[in-house]
Amino acid sequence: MNEPTWRKPAGVLAILVLLTLWAIGVAMLSGVIGGWHWLLQLGFYLIAGIAWLWILPMRAMLRWMETGHWR
Repeated sequence: MNEPTWRKPAGVLAILVLLTLWAIGVAMLSGVIGGWHWLLQLGFYLIAGIAWLWILPMRAMLRWMETGHWR
């Protein structure tokens, strides 16, 4: 069994900070985005919520937490 490392708690903290900042940023844009057609809003929130926040940065963060390598 592997010895626990500092990467996992640091990674969890970084994920929580990133989520908080991302939510604040999207909430600040809600006034502008709220005036868009609902299909454009749907597209924006799908891209902002899934592709940019979870798939791209979190994948690398989780890999780093497990292995210590970004790639």
